Amino acid sequence: MASDQPQGRISRRKFLRASLMGAGATLLAACGGASTTEAPTSPPAATTAAAPAATTAAAPTAAAAAGPTAAATTAAAPTAAAPAPTNTPAPLPEGAAGKLTVIHRTEYFETVQQKFRDAVTDYAKNKGIQLDISTANPEVFGDFLAKMQAAVQAGVPPDLGYHTLSIPQMHSLDIVEDVTDVVEQAIKMYGDVVPVTAAKNAQFDGRWFAVPFMSQTGGWFGRKDVFQAAGVDVNTLDTLDQRRDAALKISDASKKIWGWGLTINKSGDGHGFIVDVLQAFGASFTDQSGQKVTFNSPQAVAAVKWLQETYTGEKYKPMLPPGIESWTDTSNNEAYLAGTIALTANQFSIYAKAKKDKNPVFPNTALLHKFKTNDGKLLEAGQNGWFTIFKGSKNIDIAKELILHMLQPQIFDPMVQEGGALFLPAYKNQWTDEILKIDPNFATVKEIIFNPEAYTGTSYPADPNAAIDGILAAAIPSQMMANVTTGKMSAEDAVKDAHDRIVQLFEEAGLPQA
Repeated sequence: MASDQPQGRISRRKFLRASLMGAGATLLAACGGASTTEAPTSPPAATTAAAPAATTAAAPTAAAAAGPTAAATTAAAPTAAAPAPTNTPAPLPEGAAGKLTVIHRTEYFETVQQKFRDAVTDYAKNKGIQLDISTANPEVFGDFLAKMQAAVQAGVPPDLGYHTLSIPQMHSLDIVEDVTDVVEQAIKMYGDVVPVTAAKNAQFDGRWFAVPFMSQTGGWFGRKDVFQAAGVDVNTLDTLDQRRDAALKISDASKKIWGWGLTINKSGDGHGFIVDVLQAFGASFTDQSGQKVTFNSPQAVAAVKWLQETYTGEKYKPMLPPGIESWTDTSNNEAYLAGTIALTANQFSIYAKAKKDKNPVFPNTALLHKFKTNDGKLLEAGQNGWFTIFKGSKNIDIAKELILHMLQPQIFDPMVQEGGALFLPAYKNQWTDEILKIDPNFATVKEIIFNPEAYTGTSYPADPNAAIDGILAAAIPSQMMANVTTGKMSAEDAVKDAHDRIVQLFEEAGLPQA
């Protein structure tokens, strides 16, 4: 159900201050949130596209991105760090009447991306319309959202985008068209949208400004063989304390196996885990309205002290792998697939890579639900990948037709088959028995994505909005923890400092806190 609260637009200057859009742009090329707090992991390095080149329906180009699997052929390196930005970012492709301009995110697996491009190309060819299709990586385009806003204002936006960017941010910038008719048609054909939070991310005042195209989720992954050897059933570990204590129990540095594979360093994964712990203790960045900052609380202090104990206390030091304090988004992937950590949380790239490469850790990997909060809630959900039609598109009708074309089972299902749980249905009736048979763990994935609890990730219990999205972009959670783990601040002072920074961010976004 969508929020009944209007989510108004804020000025471009205030928005840019609040959300640090350069960080937001990295979401476009990411393979999805590393956890249910919508923090993305980095895609393989080889997926970076060259500057976009126009293609025609009669003569489509090859895939714009090199194969993701080429970036990592060993179990220890499933995802490489994103390459350095180009010195001169490329301009966005310009839309024009009679030319369908499509930009899309980089998929983790090249086969999924190629199927997507082939389907779009075939559609344009059958319609007899020229096609310009590009892989829209931030390394190519630089500050994507700012450039898109400029393209909209200049009257030359691309027509259609497929991405995982923040829809509240895009709506705040007034750069996307109303697509309510398309979503309603998709629901009529394929059932209700999942996860239930989709409407909270993309519906404003009862109108949809993005079409859910696919879903994905993160999960916890545990080495059941390692835990079993220590007499622990990893599937019974439902709480943070249970998982931490079990991770300590199974750690053995002499065998190069450490139990704990989660960082709090500045990264998507680090921010995601910090937020998960905060929420487990009952803390939140704002009240339910999403407008009033409420972070400085006993619950937040308790969560920070738990993290402080985990990462600086002598008791838990044996479970921490060397260098965990400086891990990036790829580090836990590499360590898990190398067999050196036994428990981690990640997007399904870690699982899909292990399966594809026949890594020996794969058959011993247990997929776990997220830990329960201290009051027994299960705060987990999926995320969506979206189709958006950009404001002022010259080919709105054909873009809408293309969206529905891409949702057809004969087009969509083969991408799920190749997606390794990174590309999943976004409508209930698309979760057919045939889809569930693809992987035995898809039943658990479905439970996560179908969770009736309206868990909105970072913004919980509020609906998502652009100002809250800016909290992670400004790296406030990881800076807070760095202040504590380095001894610079007490937990109480670090929470207050983070609160004050969030207040400043909100006030700059036009949300006064006095």
